Amino acid sequence: MNRDQLQKFIQYLITAHHTEVLPTAQKLADEILSSNSEINQVNGAPDPTAGASIDDENCWHLDEEQVKEQVKLFLSQGGYYGSGKQLNSMFAKVREMLQMRDSNGARMLTLITEQFMADPRLTLWRQQGTSMTEKCRQLWDELGALWVCIILNPHCKLEEKSCWLQQLQKWSDLDVCPLEDGNYGHELPNITNARPQSASHSPDTLSQPRRTVFTRAIEGRELHWQDSHLQRIISSDIYIAPVCQRENEQLLFNSHGQPLWLEHVPTACARVDALRSHGYPKEALRLTVAIINTLRLQQQRQLEIYKHQKKDINESRLPVYQHVPVASGCPNSGESYLSLALEVALMGMGQQRVMPEGLYAQDKVCRNEEQLLSQLQELQLDDELVQTLRKQCILLLEGGPFSGLGEVIHRESVPMHTFAKYLFSALLPHDPDLSYKLALRAMRLPVLENSASTGDSSHPHHMVSVVPSRYPRWFTLGHLESQQCELASTMLTAAKGDTLRLRTILEAIQKHIHSSSLIFKLAQDAFKIATPTDSSTDSTLLNVALELGLQVMRMTLSTLNWRRREMVRWLVTCATEVGVRALVSILQNWYTLFTPTEATSIVAATAVSHTTILRLSLDYPQREELASCARTLALQCAMKDPQSCALSALTLCEKDHIAFEAAYQIAIDAAAGGMTHSQLFTIARYMELRGYPLRAFKLASLAMSHLNLAYNQDTHPAINDVLWACALSHSLGKNELAALIPLVVKSVHCATVLSDILRRCTVTAPGLAGIPGRRSSGKLMSTDKAPLRQLLDATINAYINTTHSRLTHISPRHYGEFIEFLSKARETFLLPQDGHLQFAQFIDNLKQIYKGKKKLMLLVRERFG
Repeated sequence: MNRDQLQKFIQYLITAHHTEVLPTAQKLADEILSSNSEINQVNGAPDPTAGASIDDENCWHLDEEQVKEQVKLFLSQGGYYGSGKQLNSMFAKVREMLQMRDSNGARMLTLITEQFMADPRLTLWRQQGTSMTEKCRQLWDELGALWVCIILNPHCKLEEKSCWLQQLQKWSDLDVCPLEDGNYGHELPNITNARPQSASHSPDTLSQPRRTVFTRAIEGRELHWQDSHLQRIISSDIYIAPVCQRENEQLLFNSHGQPLWLEHVPTACARVDALRSHGYPKEALRLTVAIINTLRLQQQRQLEIYKHQKKDINESRLPVYQHVPVASGCPNSGESYLSLALEVALMGMGQQRVMPEGLYAQDKVCRNEEQLLSQLQELQLDDELVQTLRKQCILLLEGGPFSGLGEVIHRESVPMHTFAKYLFSALLPHDPDLSYKLALRAMRLPVLENSASTGDSSHPHHMVSVVPSRYPRWFTLGHLESQQCELASTMLTAAKGDTLRLRTILEAIQKHIHSSSLIFKLAQDAFKIATPTDSSTDSTLLNVALELGLQVMRMTLSTLNWRRREMVRWLVTCATEVGVRALVSILQNWYTLFTPTEATSIVAATAVSHTTILRLSLDYPQREELASCARTLALQCAMKDPQSCALSALTLCEKDHIAFEAAYQIAIDAAAGGMTHSQLFTIARYMELRGYPLRAFKLASLAMSHLNLAYNQDTHPAINDVLWACALSHSLGKNELAALIPLVVKSVHCATVLSDILRRCTVTAPGLAGIPGRRSSGKLMSTDKAPLRQLLDATINAYINTTHSRLTHISPRHYGEFIEFLSKARETFLLPQDGHLQFAQFIDNLKQIYKGKKKLMLLVRERFG
């Protein structure tokens, strides 16, 4: 720009931002006009677009206030509106600055950390003893990982490192600082055992201080990069063991002369991350290869130790309780980084390790494993990778206590189900025997097994040490059990048609899966796979589904399960698909599988249904066999639980006279016991429907003797049954009605119900046409003679008693309703010849007794005189 353009640019800039720029512009103008000012002592002016000189440290402008405000804003949003993504972008910016070796990277991370520590939710979470949200935990983890990278900067100045460590220690000492495991309630010991390079120490895990998200970074204070062996590893691709090694150099190389890095694996991995983050990708890759070679050597040595110990195990018979992280195998020539990546991933996930405490830490174990496996599933397995996979699987199976898939595992060892599912699917096309052996070994879940062998049954010494009184808090147990179920389902699908393998898988499921819901899911999956819609049924897998269903029935028979009814119906469907022999078997062994109600109402009823007969295309002998088994079941259930099964037993036995008589007698015998009036009325209605009115009357009479209807229960659900019973007796004849009325008078005290019964009995004549020996008399019954006279007297007395009861606590707003009640009572009083006199006397008594209720008695006089 020329002079005029520069002048216009400056004037517009001041005008647009006069509140921010004007004081600075005025100050600069004053200094320019002063001949003695510092500005006038230097020729020219600074170029704001120019970078640093070649010798200067990379340091660009950092707007600290803007960083603070942005972080504070994103944290205040609590994870909504993409704030988590924005904060992750800021973390990515810090890593980018570190990679460019910009010194502002650490400063920016400091500003971010200050705002994180000032988050008011930290205090709230600690006071309530609750865990922070999942998104927040991930952000805090990334924050701690970035500080580890900064502390392990290979070219960090001592003054800067000391300053950062002081600040980290200050943050870590605050009460609100999040803990490493994400659990405010219980603090974990230092399970990493990170060893400093300078001095040896043996930490006492019981006296370790609490570990916060900054503890790992603080522990890096003693780590340095001056080790000559380390420098040679990261500086050269051709660093090998010298021909003449000194005694102390023999531990620094393997048998092939490749360098090793003997350091705790998490610490060594942190070095790799620091090298990559600070812009040293080649050096990071060289150190990675050295770490993998170290893991291989350690695994080989541990395997040799275990094999040596295994020789004497029959003599010592001492159970192995320890769980040691598993390293890796022996190196091969001509390896690629891809095969090394696969091998070290299999090493890490296959090691036996204890389940950490705390919800977040346990959830993190599952998520990290799933993320790593998702990356492995993207690999195209060629011959070299398959050989690596097979070699590691064999080592894991033979790895003893160092392997999560060895013969011996600790009760609280992290399960291998998800990992084994990947290994099984990847190895199955190449080595089926090995893949099944590995997957079956991984089915164990010893945390749910009180005392079970985890190895070969021929080795009784392979027992898990169990403390029955201590049950660890596994917050992710439901997820782990579902993964165990997924592994079993994968094996069942792959073994379709192979009877021997299916039998082995079935035994593993029955031994190691302890959730009835998950076994039911497996049974459903197996059934679905065995009965495809577009092809023939696989009988081998169908039988496995049936076996699993039977186990579910046994497991849930004496426990409450809201899906129990669904499970029973599914089992009958599965047995029907298997064939008539399976149906006969569950009918004959019902008492070990079903309750009496389930056996009669669902199992037997479905087995003899028309749909089942058509589905199986049964001939007459087969139908008779099924029906006979169903009748036997029905009678057994009726004997065991007559209250719930008598009606179902009658229904199932109605086509066989002898069985039907036996079921009827069971119902009669049980009537005097615990059967309720509603159950007896239901059976009585069924008997009438089947054409047995006299038996129905007998059952109705028994039901009436169990009933008690109070004076104010005019909406009782049994009223319809009482009216039906009276109608039945009335239709049978005068004798039956005379036998039932005393029972009605004794059981029913509600005046309106009694008057309704009385009205119905006087409307029609007794007797029912069509019953042998019974003919209708054609004459209406008189209320002045037996048997209705007793019912009439009881109805009148009920009205009198109910009237007195209602007047005891009557309010003015119920006066109109009471007058209508007396009108209905008068209708009953007027039925006998002297009824009008009785009613008049009744009204006079009311007026005398309740003369204090003047308004009510005035209404009575107006209506009844």
